[in-house]
Amino acid sequence: MDPQKKRQIRLFVALGFALVLATGLVYTSFNASSEARQPSELGEAVPGKSYEMTGKVVRGSIVEQGEGIRFEVRDRDGSGTIPATYSGVVPDPFRGGREIVLKGTVENGIFVGERDTLVTKCPSKFSEKQNQ
Repeated sequence: MDPQKKRQIRLFVALGFALVLATGLVYTSFNASSEARQPSELGEAVPGKSYEMTGKVVRGSIVEQGEGIRFEVRDRDGSGTIPATYSGVVPDPFRGGREIVLKGTVENGIFVGERDTLVTKCPSKFSEKQNQ
């Protein structure tokens, strides 16, 4: 077989393989990502399915419970709330009024957070102060 022909065949095989890998990577990245849901969107959550919840911790709702904590989370606009439980590392800035992101499942109307998935968003010092 002609050496020029062999090089062309290897090039096309390598490009085809790269195309298959790139397609798989794009599919996996889009399939694995999930949009964070607010508490009002979790009312009809499928039991056992994992969700990522975002919202603000209701002031005065944080209660230590055994090895974890129990608290309520509300939508950013205040329209809906859901009780939540969590055990694991609690970030230092976690407190009432702070926005959080938490992964977990909904069981009997309570959002049960996965261990060590609680992230507290710090308020930006550059945003407008809101009346609280």
